[in-house]
Amino acid sequence: MANNKVISADEAIALIRDNDVVTTTGFVQSCIPEALHAALEKRFVETQHPRDLTLIMTAGAGDSKGLGTGRFHHEGLLKRVIAANFGRMPKVAQAAQENKILGYNLPQGVISQLYRACASGQPGLFSKVGLYTYVDPRFGGGKVNEVTTEDIVKYHNIQGEEWLFYIATKIDVAFIRGTSADPSGNISMEKEALVLDNLAQAMAAHNNGGLVIAQVERIVEQGSIKPKDVHVPGILVSAVVVADQPEMHRMNYGVMYNAALAGEVRVPVEKLAKMPLDERKVIARRASFELPPNGVVNLGVGAPEGIAAVANEEKLTPYITLTTEAGAIGGVLASGSSFGAATNADSIIQQNQQFDFYDGGGLDMTCLGMAECDLQGNVNTSKFGGRLNGCGGFINISQNARLVVFAGTFTNGGLRVEIADGKVHILQEGRNKKFLNSVEQTTFSGKFAQKRKQPVYYVTERCVFQLKENGLELVEVAPGIDIDKHILPFMDFKPIINEPELMDRRIFIDEPMGLINDLLNLNLDQRISYDPARNILFLNLEGWNARTKKDVEEMRDALVAACQKVGKRVNSVVNHDGARIAEALYDDYAEMIEYLSQHYYLTTTRYATSAFARMKMKEAMAKRGLQPHVFERREAAETFLQVVASEEEKAPA
Repeated sequence: MANNKVISADEAIALIRDNDVVTTTGFVQSCIPEALHAALEKRFVETQHPRDLTLIMTAGAGDSKGLGTGRFHHEGLLKRVIAANFGRMPKVAQAAQENKILGYNLPQGVISQLYRACASGQPGLFSKVGLYTYVDPRFGGGKVNEVTTEDIVKYHNIQGEEWLFYIATKIDVAFIRGTSADPSGNISMEKEALVLDNLAQAMAAHNNGGLVIAQVERIVEQGSIKPKDVHVPGILVSAVVVADQPEMHRMNYGVMYNAALAGEVRVPVEKLAKMPLDERKVIARRASFELPPNGVVNLGVGAPEGIAAVANEEKLTPYITLTTEAGAIGGVLASGSSFGAATNADSIIQQNQQFDFYDGGGLDMTCLGMAECDLQGNVNTSKFGGRLNGCGGFINISQNARLVVFAGTFTNGGLRVEIADGKVHILQEGRNKKFLNSVEQTTFSGKFAQKRKQPVYYVTERCVFQLKENGLELVEVAPGIDIDKHILPFMDFKPIINEPELMDRRIFIDEPMGLINDLLNLNLDQRISYDPARNILFLNLEGWNARTKKDVEEMRDALVAACQKVGKRVNSVVNHDGARIAEALYDDYAEMIEYLSQHYYLTTTRYATSAFARMKMKEAMAKRGLQPHVFERREAAETFLQVVASEEEKAPA
């Protein structure tokens, strides 16, 4: 007869010993085994045991007001914390800052993957995640205070490559959560928003001879859970606890249950509420210009969340796949208390597997928040303003995405902005600067990004910066914003300023931007016009954004088609104002010009008001032996044609 593993929460917690290493599941406000947390808090308050525990967790799991892991703040309960996020248990964070407990703040993905290392008996994990950040032992090793001295992160150079080795901490007790359990402890998760790391955590504790305590909503008949629906097999589970009160097993703190978030049903999402045109939407709109068509995207909390709404307004949602580090792939990302989940998701995978995908370069783009930024392009989101927040999944995501966009208001603390008449009006400046000489803690390393030639943008409501070889460069300014009045006085450093362009005016007008045409190159033929009287083919690249080699190839195909329609060699004039070509694509673009010059052009000239754009274009063309006819104004480009075109027309085809 099957062993019945169902016991009460109090009976389960009584099995935990002093000095045990305990791990728990949960992501932000979702999938938290609240009944187990409450029972542990209750036992400690009543008996002062178990005490001196080590808590290991990935994302924050609480409401920041005392629920979730926030229940573990009682002095003596915890001795040490290894976590990616401290912000959702502020009293525990305070204890760490006051040197009352030992603490480490490690990347969320690393902790998630370390569960697997523990399960398989490995000593730890090699990863590049964390290099050149505060997690790197050369810069602190992830320690959060002075009393924490043991190194659990080591630096290694292996065959000329830099690596960090994260030492695994053996786990004695795992708190996991599911929906249903049979008496043998087989666990299913049909009503959960996420599956997270339950299986890996259970294996880690079980294989160390420890306890696996599963909180569930209900007990079902033995053998009634289909084998493929079992997420944690009963052989790993020591005890099953049924949440005695419904509020102890909510989907998240703001939602009792939502079948769409659980993936049990699909619901219509076309009529999502439209965002008001404020600074948050302006930031999200500008960041949306970087969305990769048919790409995979991760969005952070705060301003970046608005990208999902903008993509929906611009009808871009079918052309991008949004993901969360918690394991959701596809659908519409949830926000608020449901952050991490998704409505109508295509799939929900384990958190550690999602980080495998991210770390391996699977993300085409991420948009993340920023609390502080400095002149080297470093970003801080983990410790600032006297607050220990933690990095969460920020380091894994930002270091490994092919394109990074940091998004947030230029200042904060009382900032009031009005978007009117197609311009930005600063009604009241924020009290706190975000752009500092040096960030308090490096959560993202500009130096490491430069070393790997990772494209990085910093988007605010009034301007855009880009990480260049020499540091942060001001590349775009919003209409209505004066650099000397609204930007430089509120920065601790002066960025590189060459010839910043005007941010796209469509961003500041409360109507659809037609962004789908730009991102999918649906309007290439509309960019090309022909003047038969002068035999001039005009190409308007204003707002064109070449992100991939495919963008350049599609432009070449459109130009070839236009030239073939004319039926003879043409003179071409190209407007490069506002065009953006990825650094790695200038050679491909020059190759396109060479091809067209050999087969279809008599001569070609181009113009751009940006000196930097002219310089890059001249460099790329000169490498291929092409005459770099790049002018500042259209008039100059056309005058050049008038002078030389008649001679070049006589040249043999």
